[in-house]
Amino acid sequence: PIPATSLIPIALFPLLGIMHTKSAAAPYASHLIFLFMGGFIIALAMQRWNLHRRIAMNIVRVVGFSPGRLIFGFMAATAALSAFVSNTATTVMMMPIGLAIIQHVIAEGRKEGLDRDIDFSPEKFAFGLNLMLGIAYAASIGGVATLIGTPPNALLAGYLSSDQGIDIGFAQWMVVGIPVSIAMMAAAWVWLTWGGFELDNSQSGRDMLKDEMSQLGTLTPAEKRVGAMFLIAAGLWIFRPLLNSAGLDWLSDAMIAMAIGVALFVIPAGGGRL
Repeated sequence: PIPATSLIPIALFPLLGIMHTKSAAAPYASHLIFLFMGGFIIALAMQRWNLHRRIAMNIVRVVGFSPGRLIFGFMAATAALSAFVSNTATTVMMMPIGLAIIQHVIAEGRKEGLDRDIDFSPEKFAFGLNLMLGIAYAASIGGVATLIGTPPNALLAGYLSSDQGIDIGFAQWMVVGIPVSIAMMAAAWVWLTWGGFELDNSQSGRDMLKDEMSQLGTLTPAEKRVGAMFLIAAGLWIFRPLLNSAGLDWLSDAMIAMAIGVALFVIPAGGGRL
């Protein structure tokens, strides 16, 4: 597509030694805008092929199925995705899964006669309320972890670069962002689960997630290729300072984002492009 083709100079000019990313991006916008755009393109590719849903399901499955662990699993999955995918898109993806789990737990509880002791109404059911709040909180908390997690991060980095002469790289942001996110996640989870819960429907939650996983099926070639591109981008962003010191001084976060983003328009997915 012509719009994707127009982004090629931002990826190739630094690689070919013509000009640095900042200079190549200047006629368009700040180079940090293209870092954010590249992150969005990668996130949209993950959403198109349902890779984000598979990642979320596997995180929840690994964490466990008791009420407290389910809340933690959903929060961890939401925060991990929100670090790279927009907070809103992550929440929109996770909430239907959470609601399905809640409805399944309520149905199982009523079948077992637990509704005599537990109020399953939406405004009173503690597990349901806290699971939904956990998803909402984790989406914002995860956005703090990386430079592309949420637009305010890029705006701050852009201001510091243009007005203060301070350049913050992807890895530098993560050094501060990840510990802050972990601390906030831990505090939010403890607050949401402090009083405990009156039910233990671990089996029903496990069955629900197994059904979700079975609907996804095995990994498709498109999912594998998008996952590989995502890992390449994340690895380059994290280790860019080391690569710069090794002689690849033309490599920048925005250039990496654009290179991977443009590549997703070229790599075949089987019946289309990624």
